[in-house]
Amino acid sequence: MPFTQDLPKCLLPVDEDRPVLEVQLQALRDAGIKQASIMVGFQAEKVESFLASDPVPGIRVETLFNPFFDSTENLVTAWLARSEMEREFLLLNGDTLFEPDVLGRLLDAPAAPITLVVNEKVRYDADDMKVAFDARGRIRAISKTLSDERVSGESIGLMRFSGDGVVAFQSGLDRAVRTQRGVHAYYLSVISELSLEISVESSLMTGLWWGELDSPEDLLKIRTELVEIRPRMIGGMLGRTEGSMPESLSTRAAVSLRNRRTAEKSARASKRIPAAPARSPVP
Repeated sequence: MPFTQDLPKCLLPVDEDRPVLEVQLQALRDAGIKQASIMVGFQAEKVESFLASDPVPGIRVETLFNPFFDSTENLVTAWLARSEMEREFLLLNGDTLFEPDVLGRLLDAPAAPITLVVNEKVRYDADDMKVAFDARGRIRAISKTLSDERVSGESIGLMRFSGDGVVAFQSGLDRAVRTQRGVHAYYLSVISELSLEISVESSLMTGLWWGELDSPEDLLKIRTELVEIRPRMIGGMLGRTEGSMPESLSTRAAVSLRNRRTAEKSARASKRIPAAPARSPVP
């Protein structure tokens, strides 16, 4: 995208002047999450400067730097964050947005080693990270190249790891990163392989909103839809208790090679998008 030549996607304003990262952190904080570890790479100093100047109250944030952000895919990003995976945690893509009840359903889902938030729709395109269920509804494959007859839904890039799933994911990342294909693979390929060994469940978000920021069209769509669902964004998590909330969270905010190439390609386009309107002063 033209605006990500010098700015990470996570700092693009989407809700008035609130950037993606602020919206994510506030949603996590409102769900009872106390800590977030953010992977940074492209323009890392701008992300760190934003976090220092505009901290989200109620959630402790730290950053981890990925020096290979422009030559590897997000499997390596996740592998570099494995030291943060010491107990139950969430993993969230840096360009994924959602209404509060999406996260609420994931946190309320029955305990499982790994649970992915899954969206169901009528048609799936080539860039969707598709998932396949078995007869019991468990996830048995995750890939962008699943055949149409196998597709049960799509992963939105939000998931929960508990119990045996924490160590299994760490070990799977360690194995994958030692292979030639691993450095150019998605971390979901590790979960796809693990689904043959341990239980990988789904948390369906039917009827709820989510958005992924991959193009100028996505940015306009997300800005418009966030205005429409703002009452749900504000009130969705009210009344939740913190007793069952995991205290450790890892949220990915790195720009991968794929995203960097997208930015360079879009920068050559003439289409421009106006900035989001400034936040109105509070009376």
